[in-house]
Amino acid sequence: MDLQNKVVVITGGGQGLGRSMAIYLASCGAKLALIDLNEEMLTQTCELVEEAGSSAKYYLANVTDEADVERTFSQINQDFDGFDGLVNNAGILRDGMFVKAKDGVVSKKMSLQQFQSVIDVNLTGVFLCGREATVHMIENKRKGVIINMSSIARGGNMGQTNYAASKAGVVAMTVTWARELGRHGIRVGAIAPGVIRTAMTEAMKPEMRDRLEKMKPVGRLGEAEEIAHTVKYIFENEFFTGRVVEIDGGLSM
Repeated sequence: MDLQNKVVVITGGGQGLGRSMAIYLASCGAKLALIDLNEEMLTQTCELVEEAGSSAKYYLANVTDEADVERTFSQINQDFDGFDGLVNNAGILRDGMFVKAKDGVVSKKMSLQQFQSVIDVNLTGVFLCGREATVHMIENKRKGVIINMSSIARGGNMGQTNYAASKAGVVAMTVTWARELGRHGIRVGAIAPGVIRTAMTEAMKPEMRDRLEKMKPVGRLGEAEEIAHTVKYIFENEFFTGRVVEIDGGLSM
């Protein structure tokens, strides 16, 4: 897919990876529809998209609310007269041990709310947004691309029962959708980042960040622009579907 003048929807587009993706795709000529809950951050991202030479509209929506998602995608479809791609980027962390215990004494356990809140955003949100994007692409008879953000944590990671489960589910949905939607001209792929340099990693203690960097064969953390470059690759490579690209600096070898 040539991104010039194509319309791409990005969830979680107000900041972090979503913002970097929006700016990068804008520099390739794409127009952006950005979904988030933070209006101030969305406004800033739209301004940066314009500086990159393209245009964007933003939409305040909760990706876990079915009616909200349905309304938002219908509005995007109307505003842009259809769209060509979706990046399911919105996600949250609520880390904690499954059960925390010492010397046979349990001091804490992961709450259902802690588990469910991550599943709601990272898995149910991907499902709802992917479903609504697909409905409009099919009805518009428009080929498209859906990219879901997974993680190398999908294979299991201490302190991340909820997050790992959600990101594993994202991969399962990605493969399933690719097999179901190919007949409609819709490709579906996933990206599994490792540790990427963000505001959160910059706030880490220097010794912890140094340890993370030394664990990677490339000797550094990933950059948000490198994830955005991978998004561009999936959009442009017409033979790519039903697969996961790991961008982790070799950490999961």
